Amino acid sequence: MTSQSLDVVGIGNAIVDVIASADDAFLEKHDMTKGSMMLIDEERAEQIYSAMGSTVITSGGSAGNTIAGIASLGGKTGFIGLVAEDELGHAYRHDITAAGARFPTKAATGGPATARCLILVTPDAQRTMNTFLGACVNLGSNDIDADLVRSAAVTYLEGYLYDAPTAMEAFHTAADIAHAAGRKVALSLSDAFCVNRHRDEFKKLVDHHVDILFANESEILALFETGSLDEAIAQLRGMIDIAAVTRGAHGSTVVTKEQTIEVPAAPVAHVVDTTGAGDLYAAGFLFGYTRGAPMHECARLGSLVAAEIIAHFGARPQSPLDQLARNIAF
Repeated sequence: MTSQSLDVVGIGNAIVDVIASADDAFLEKHDMTKGSMMLIDEERAEQIYSAMGSTVITSGGSAGNTIAGIASLGGKTGFIGLVAEDELGHAYRHDITAAGARFPTKAATGGPATARCLILVTPDAQRTMNTFLGACVNLGSNDIDADLVRSAAVTYLEGYLYDAPTAMEAFHTAADIAHAAGRKVALSLSDAFCVNRHRDEFKKLVDHHVDILFANESEILALFETGSLDEAIAQLRGMIDIAAVTRGAHGSTVVTKEQTIEVPAAPVAHVVDTTGAGDLYAAGFLFGYTRGAPMHECARLGSLVAAEIIAHFGARPQSPLDQLARNIAF
């Protein structure tokens, strides 16, 4: 068996975020559903970008954000994702490795450009995302570094991968490698629209291949097609070892086979941008989990890290997060 040298390896879409403020009228004019993530082609990406105001550009992607957060907390991380051999691809590689993650995936030398997500943040701090997946759609099983997966205590997969058939195959390959090595597999459901597109497949994955599930309340309700969180939790308990359901200002609910744990949200003086809140909650939770912290402490650290990220624009930490972990009982 390969020795464990990493806490978490993330597998996801390597996306550069382009963030700008906007009002509801802008969303309506461009036919966007507030708070959603929509897949777009390169032509529409150019149209939206040209209409956006002043932007902040930073490396993103759901799993990438989580990995950067764990590294900032002091964890050892790796990342698998596909970028193109272009300017944005070079920027993404620089940012993820500068954050402290190993990123061995070779860049694509042909095909579409590096992915980008155009994020509109409204005054209520809701983010509406328009994603051109670009090179991400070509991530395949051949891009999975088996040794990297085997070396990590947890392999963390983002649900958005299910929107690309080749990436879907890579997803299953990585999960099989991790479990064969005696490691754990975590999944983020990513987005309620994503859940609606792949509900049956996600249920099978959660039931048979996932050890730790991350979702927000709308995503978990969509998974089980119910309006009752209690009903969704009851179904979760029979399918999964650990589930962490984030509920915004209401905190989070951790579900295990034996108990349900309610953890309050960490206070935030002023919410600026909710982009990446779920990603960074997962970062805090997994950092605690890989160190043997009790479930309520894992969730508490997740809440603290999420609170830091929503206090500023962008989904990557603006300052080291390791101070937040000092008061957590490991």
